[in-house]
Amino acid sequence: MSLRPTVDFLLYDWLDVPSLSERERFADHSRETFDAVLDTCERIAREKYAPFNRLVDTQEPQFDGEKVILPQATHEANRAYAESGMLSAAQDYEEGGMQLPYTIEAAANGFFGLASVSIGSSLLTKGNANLLLVHGTEVQKAVFARNEFNGRFSGTMCLSEPQAGSSLSDITTRAVPDGADFEADPLGARYRLKGNKMWISAGEHELTENIVHLVLAKTPGPDGKLIPGTRGISLFIVPKKMVDAQGQLTGVRNDVALAGLNHKLGWRGTTNTLLNFGEGKFPVNGEAGAVGYLVGRPHEGLRCMFHMMNEARIGVGTAAVMLGLAGYYASLDYAKNRPQGRPVGPAGKDPTQPPVRIIEHADVKRMLLAQKSYGEGALALELYCARLVDEQHTGTPEAADDARLLLEVLTPIAKSWPSEWCLEANSLAIQIHGGYGYTRDFPVEQYWRDNRLNMIHEGTHGIQATDLLGRKVLMENGKGLQLLAGRINGTIERAMQVPELAAHANALGQALAQVGGATKAAWATGEPTDALANAVPYMQAFGHTVLAWIWLDVALSAHMATEGAARTGRLAAMRFFFHYELPKIGAWLQVVSSRDQTCASLPEEAF
Repeated sequence: MSLRPTVDFLLYDWLDVPSLSERERFADHSRETFDAVLDTCERIAREKYAPFNRLVDTQEPQFDGEKVILPQATHEANRAYAESGMLSAAQDYEEGGMQLPYTIEAAANGFFGLASVSIGSSLLTKGNANLLLVHGTEVQKAVFARNEFNGRFSGTMCLSEPQAGSSLSDITTRAVPDGADFEADPLGARYRLKGNKMWISAGEHELTENIVHLVLAKTPGPDGKLIPGTRGISLFIVPKKMVDAQGQLTGVRNDVALAGLNHKLGWRGTTNTLLNFGEGKFPVNGEAGAVGYLVGRPHEGLRCMFHMMNEARIGVGTAAVMLGLAGYYASLDYAKNRPQGRPVGPAGKDPTQPPVRIIEHADVKRMLLAQKSYGEGALALELYCARLVDEQHTGTPEAADDARLLLEVLTPIAKSWPSEWCLEANSLAIQIHGGYGYTRDFPVEQYWRDNRLNMIHEGTHGIQATDLLGRKVLMENGKGLQLLAGRINGTIERAMQVPELAAHANALGQALAQVGGATKAAWATGEPTDALANAVPYMQAFGHTVLAWIWLDVALSAHMATEGAARTGRLAAMRFFFHYELPKIGAWLQVVSSRDQTCASLPEEAF
């Protein structure tokens, strides 16, 4: 089964992406150019990624004492991706880009995630370069960002540390000015960094000429003392190899050393590292300390880094979607071809009859339909968020600000919902395969392992849920939540005019009211500890309501399509979500509304 028909429907029939060509930025494009990009990426993914997904899972990165060794297939896939121009697809022509809508870039990248999520690390490189375009100096943009976009350099994001994990207040990496002339360096104010960073994807490899690390570190305040918490954090460019102001390698290795490779449950084709900064293994000018160049202003590092982190959250959500769909396609194919069991008639089973294919069993259809509703619904959500990015960049001032606020509210959902429910889809794919699903003879166990990482990538459910209930639904006096409710009510009003969808519209309206009531009840005491004790159930209910809205909106477009299997399947997936999934929100919101303290108040000795 191919992803392309679903992508085409969502882009062209639902989101009307060709209408973006009416905007000045995208005037050179049309559906023909969009299709050409999708065709190219689909072909590269099919030829350079998909055949090697199992290979990179079994031939994990190895460190020989000097360099990290990756399969040749990874080098070839990385080269093909860079040569396609997709690293800078949505960038300005002046940056060497194609000025494609981000929605098209996001859809096209989906093919690579579907083919082999762990081969590529373009997500971090693009996010790194995009951050520098916004917060870097002109020289930093020219030397680092543009060389990332053209594929010479790759990029990382270095936040976590072994002792701190996601608690950035507790990072211990330090940065101090490098000499009396530290502010005169053409690459930016020059500092020396010392510390350790853990879980750094693509932190060491030979795929590109250089690696550009973006590193969070604490810097002294005006009084020379460190500022407690996150307010003292600054952001630095720390290249693996030193470069001059023209972006050429100087032949000097920066003081960044690989301390070890992490071997994870999944994404085994991606190098994951513990890096030591400034330990003296590669002294620069005879001195220990990794040379780093300040990005933005001192002590505003976290604000700058959030630019990259928000992109990465949506990227992680999309990766989870693609793994969910990969498992769905594999289990659908298996179910169509695996004979087992016989139908039950009035007299029971007739053993003289040949076994039927398992797709003819109702429970297998249930599991397939669940996967379809999770995967295709989540794909629609991610593309909707991508469309908001285009609106934020090219819409009218009012529309752009609305898109900004909607993205603030939806980003935690776009990351966490697929990483939970598309993982469940992978679990169902294993179940459909039966005992074979647990073996390496079939791909579904790898899809599950790869997807299990996405629940933690870019922040756990607890972190995303606290962000949603603790910040996003409250920000700007709740304007973002009100905007989202307005969009949902708009879909409800249109669906009420379609007899086949009216009952679902009513159900969505009731769910939205429940979420609104629970939001107010959670904060009724004004105490964060009361409100946030059940932030994750809140986010689960919120996410299910958002997905129900997305499905109803998609169903409005599907309803107008010509009769056929695709139309029937989309409407059935929508009905499944409303009948089997949306009713779950009542249990989640009950503990939120009552500010239940069962978990929060239990003393540790009672466990």
